[in-house]
Amino acid sequence: MIQPRGPREDVKVYQPDEFALTETGYRGPAPSGAPGAAALWVVDAELQGGRAHQLAPDILDAEELRRAGSLIAAADRRCYVASHVALRVLLGAWLKIAPAAVVLRREPCPSCGGPHGRPATDGGVHFSLSHSRGVALLAFADVPVGVDVELAPQARTVSDIGYQLHPAEIRELAELPEEQRPAAFVRAWTRKEAYLKGKGIGLADGLSHDHVGTGPRPQPGPPGWTVTDVAVPAGYAAAVAVRTAGQSPARDDDRRK
Repeated sequence: MIQPRGPREDVKVYQPDEFALTETGYRGPAPSGAPGAAALWVVDAELQGGRAHQLAPDILDAEELRRAGSLIAAADRRCYVASHVALRVLLGAWLKIAPAAVVLRREPCPSCGGPHGRPATDGGVHFSLSHSRGVALLAFADVPVGVDVELAPQARTVSDIGYQLHPAEIRELAELPEEQRPAAFVRAWTRKEAYLKGKGIGLADGLSHDHVGTGPRPQPGPPGWTVTDVAVPAGYAAAVAVRTAGQSPARDDDRRK
């Protein structure tokens, strides 16, 4: 069952039944997007795991294979391999090159300049990847983009880490019945992480600066970005953040409003 999330015209989402790995690549829509828009694929990593495992030795690079092999849980390895094979297959189709020929690198971190900023490749396409417990989410655009997908947390998790959110979001959670807090919390979390990944700084910048809201729809902003919830299988939440064409990124004083 897919949860409706109010799609925007500038975000196109392809669901798991629209993507299947094959012996020679994948079956599904050709990667493309309008200027300033994002194209997203929701991938069932469990369903695609077997084929991805067969393709991985010829597609993934040495570092990806090493990281996959270092994961202890079989489910985590399947999800990692399926999501990274899907990423390379879709990037290869977008760039019109073989998946194994896609060069992946990291941009400098905007905060410290270290080599752990946004993932990047050649050819003018921006992308982002997230995976959680069998579901992968991939985004592609001609502007910076970030995505996050998370399995809905337990109530105790919300109690343990909810204090990390923006003060207004902490108040919003406190006003909700306890049974509604996990869904509200994970909405805020995925929106924030998608935005921070789009910026290339990740969670190291903290979650308290930006008010994206815990309600059914995100709050506007942060300045220079559009944050949208994404339709994903029941039990998960997801969001995408797209840099607004022609807009400068948010300044710190903007973000703290």
